[in-house]
Amino acid sequence: MTATRQALWPMIANVTGALVVLAIAIGLMAAQARAEAEPFYGTYSGSAEVTSLDGTKIPRDMSVEISDTKDGFRVQWTSVTYRADGKTKEKSYTIDFVPSDRSAVYAAAQRKNVFGHEVQLDPMKGEPYVWARFADQTLTVYSLFVDADGGYSLQQYDRTLADGGLNLRFQTIRDGEIQRAVETFLTKD
Repeated sequence: MTATRQALWPMIANVTGALVVLAIAIGLMAAQARAEAEPFYGTYSGSAEVTSLDGTKIPRDMSVEISDTKDGFRVQWTSVTYRADGKTKEKSYTIDFVPSDRSAVYAAAQRKNVFGHEVQLDPMKGEPYVWARFADQTLTVYSLFVDADGGYSLQQYDRTLADGGLNLRFQTIRDGEIQRAVETFLTKD
């Protein structure tokens, strides 16, 4: 072995060791995410009446599936709104969550960056900034939108474990005022 190779060997060993430690740390963080989310795994469904700002009540069916992913957990939810004119409107969302640098706080993995890593969207571009957390027996998903004039809209989904399913509490807050709120029970399928 040449002198140059001998000099480089300790540096290569250090880099390799650091990569192994990093891989183990990422694996442990993913395991923690799955452990916190595991009690919530399943498919849930239910109905509620959503009260609008004008006081009208609009029926809505809701479902959510919470499942395991390689690096964390996934939340998929659908809501079907039944309008007075007989039309229905369905919205569905799927978001994967991965560990952040903070315990029990998870970042949304909504897009891949140039390096192939899952990253969050940019609220300054009108995209939602989404994160989740676990507190007590509740999984909360937040979705923050910054509008063109700098105002904001925050959606908050609290899903609390209960016998036979989840208690769901949803609210939309726009510039500090609650615009819509829903509370219902979702039965585990």
